Amino acid sequence: MKKLESREDIEHLVNSFYAKVTKDETIGLFFTDIAKVEWNKHLPKMYAFWESILFGQMTYKGNPMGAHFPINEMQAMEQKHFDRWLELWKATIEENFAGENADIAIYKAENIARLMAFKMDLARRL
Repeated sequence: MKKLESREDIEHLVNSFYAKVTKDETIGLFFTDIAKVEWNKHLPKMYAFWESILFGQMTYKGNPMGAHFPINEMQAMEQKHFDRWLELWKATIEENFAGENADIAIYKAENIARLMAFKMDLARRL
């Protein structure tokens, strides 16, 4: 199994992941119907985000939490949605990569999913 070690690997991972996400019955609607994601803009941001997290490149500029609050206002982003996001992320990594960076990508995603679920729930309660 290939190691996750380059920008090209991240691009493959992110592209493979979002190919699953857009077809997913649980979370696909957030991307296709609610946020109406412009993939030509979103994907490069995600490449930079994961490159920053995994390789410390600091190529990502943005506020991922802030980007999700307006979506959460239109349609509640619940724990089950973050669980599914994480399930698809893990599956995509495990199908394509192994090694320390693959493990770190899963660990970081678990933390992101936990924090996002908490903050989206909190925002709905306020």
